[in-house]
Amino acid sequence: MIDNSSCTVEVIFATLEQQKLIVIEVGSGTTIEQCIELSGILTEHPEINLQQNKVGVFSQIKSLDYQVQNGDRVEVYRSLIADPKVVRRQRAEQAKIKD
Repeated sequence: MIDNSSCTVEVIFATLEQQKLIVIEVGSGTTIEQCIELSGILTEHPEINLQQNKVGVFSQIKSLDYQVQNGDRVEVYRSLIADPKVVRRQRAEQAKIKD
């Protein structure tokens, strides 16, 4: 039996300046990679490299061949600018200086 149902999926990517959310309708069995390509976000943000950027659904890392489900939010993650551990350490040191 063939499932011809469709899914509504959000594709999201955030930069320091803006957050882009695109809602698309896809067929059952569509992969994360296909959703990202269909959303047009790769054209708008050519800095995205799917071989390097991690992707996920609702903050859970997934592979590009993961099949999305209705209501999923596909997230394209960008590289961190600063190591969170280093930033926390710097803030703690600055707080000591102020005290």
